[in-house]
Amino acid sequence: MEISDRYFNRVVFAAMTVGFALLLIAAVVAVVAAQEKQRTTMLVIHTYEVERALDKFSILSEQLETARRGYILNHRQVSLDTYHRTIDAIPLQLDHIGRLTHDNPVQQKRLIALRVEAKLHVDSARQTFDRLANPNPAIQAMADFAVDSSFVSMLELRNQIAVIDGDEKRLLDQRMGAQDEASLMLNIVSGIALALILVIMGGTFWIVLRYTANLNQTQDALRTLNAGLEEGVALRTAELSRANEEIQRFAYIVSHDLRSPLVNVMGFTAELEMAVAPLTVLIDRVDAEAPALMTTEARDAKADMPEAIQFIRTSTAKMDRLINSILRLSREGRRTLAPTPIDLGVMLAAIRDTFAHRLGEIGAEIDVDGLFPPLVSDRLATEQILSNLIENAVKYLQPGRPGRIAVAARSEGRRIIVDVVDNGRGIAQADQERIFELFRRSGIQDQPGEGLGLAHVRALAYRLGGVISCISSPGEGATFRLSLPTVLVDLREGPAG
Repeated sequence: MEISDRYFNRVVFAAMTVGFALLLIAAVVAVVAAQEKQRTTMLVIHTYEVERALDKFSILSEQLETARRGYILNHRQVSLDTYHRTIDAIPLQLDHIGRLTHDNPVQQKRLIALRVEAKLHVDSARQTFDRLANPNPAIQAMADFAVDSSFVSMLELRNQIAVIDGDEKRLLDQRMGAQDEASLMLNIVSGIALALILVIMGGTFWIVLRYTANLNQTQDALRTLNAGLEEGVALRTAELSRANEEIQRFAYIVSHDLRSPLVNVMGFTAELEMAVAPLTVLIDRVDAEAPALMTTEARDAKADMPEAIQFIRTSTAKMDRLINSILRLSREGRRTLAPTPIDLGVMLAAIRDTFAHRLGEIGAEIDVDGLFPPLVSDRLATEQILSNLIENAVKYLQPGRPGRIAVAARSEGRRIIVDVVDNGRGIAQADQERIFELFRRSGIQDQPGEGLGLAHVRALAYRLGGVISCISSPGEGATFRLSLPTVLVDLREGPAG
């Protein structure tokens, strides 16, 4: 069937008009969906701010009570300084919470009750410190303990804070649900727009092929090229999506599930440590002056308390290191890549030199001799990947066997393959994929670490357009294979907002 120029022009014009009209509608809907997503995201951020403000107010209230009791017990200047700082900060923090919840009438009513209870708590503390100015503060302090009502006040404060925080958490769930719905709508619209583009392209190609038979060969070549490009774009998009999901998961864990409770634990541990010393003195005094009042449980508690506090400090310090590692991963995911020419031989020699002392201690060697193909990629990310792989190889060498680590590279088309080979302990088949996941480690855990190193390596490799895999047998060493494009092209438009 032959197609006239007039008929061809009409069909092409009609198809383009309909296609562009549909694309325009899809673009308008996408803009609306993007605005809705931005609005819900701001609401989620606002809810997080309210929760952080409530956490800070709770810490201030606990600090005030700790300072009051600490000063009654030992009259230390640090308790008095804490009292002055906290008593000034509590009203300011309540005002901050009020500003954050000004558009929520229910929370505003609850905030009124919270202000009343906070004032009672502050007034009680102020009366205690005023009474301690009497000529005999010790007698007055014991009298305060006898009629102390601050415990009930603190319980009421905690209950009111819990109610307000519970409402904010419900709001957070609702807003995050709305945010997910907006994201889903945006993805659906984008998919429809992409489908429209593909339909328009398909229709246009069909008409062109029917109209110009002599372009069949060119069109076949173009299809082949497009298929390759689409496959490459799909692969790159999947890799970037996985890296972005990991970064978002890191940020969520740090900002919500880890950081807030860790700060509370560290703060209360410090306050508990401050209170232990005067309590120890008091227990020793009772033991010396009235041993009949002492119990075995009290003596055991006095002996075990420093060890328990030290255990808490050690655990929170480990958690803090873990959070810092996760934050480093998150920052690396947002860093702008800077492709530059890299001499892999020079880079690997420098990395080997950093391990020279350790290699001498364990009698091992790293072989990086040979020719390395040229590479254009992000220098910092590439160095971090290779350093992590070599460091892991050094850490997990087989005891009793002279350690040897070899690094080699070769070109395969438009990619470079780098192999880091060791004769260490090896990795079981079941663990060769899981070791790249967060907090996963393999074999005997006799080396320090949190299970983040290889997850960091894989995330960096994805960002560079590469992939990494492991080939190993237990007791026979391991080969970590890194595949990178010869020339890095950073396709990201920037971190998601």
